[in-house]
Amino acid sequence: MEQARKDWNDIKSNDSWSIFKIMSEFVEAYDRMSKIGPCVSIFGSARTKEENPYYTLSVDLAQRLAEKGFGIISGGGPGIMEAANKGAQKGKGPSVGLNIDLPFEQHHNPYIDQQHNLEFDYFFVRKVVFVKYSQAFVIMPGGFGTLDEFFEALTLIQTNKIAKRPIVLVGRKYWSGLITWIEEIMLGEENNISEQDLSLFKLVDTADEAVAYIEEFFSSNLLSPNF
Repeated sequence: MEQARKDWNDIKSNDSWSIFKIMSEFVEAYDRMSKIGPCVSIFGSARTKEENPYYTLSVDLAQRLAEKGFGIISGGGPGIMEAANKGAQKGKGPSVGLNIDLPFEQHHNPYIDQQHNLEFDYFFVRKVVFVKYSQAFVIMPGGFGTLDEFFEALTLIQTNKIAKRPIVLVGRKYWSGLITWIEEIMLGEENNISEQDLSLFKLVDTADEAVAYIEEFFSSNLLSPNF
């Protein structure tokens, strides 16, 4: 027990010093991201292969958004993230990767601009940077991490912690089960959200629909940092 207490005290001591590492990640990321301009974050699975239709769709969508003047932010890894950065470069827009070392994402993808390749140790710092510098959020099919990013953006907008931004779910076949559960159980049976909360996101199937929704939003809303 005495050894356990000693180990616990050592951990608490290290906790204080970790604050400086956290601060350094925020300072570097804020400094570098603030110079890029308006961006759209594209989230999705690291496991999506190049032959998957959602990979091709992500490239096309990112390219179109880049051609409209948006930088593209991804999580920096393979799969959908790689497709997003690839499309950004094809569209000649800033291609940003917010990298973190994960079991299925051991290296950053080759389509990130060298000057826009950021490395993180802390998930929560990375998520803050995603949110702060994104003018819109595109949610491609993905796993737990993608769901986390979707609901993070949704919650911040719902609670007015950030200004309203377009949130686009791409892939009706993939997301329809989740949306049905939100409508029928979360709203209908349990009344845990409001009817108006369903308007915080848009479900689409094509790049045309996604780009049109984002363009329509910014035809009457200013481009500005989220906080």
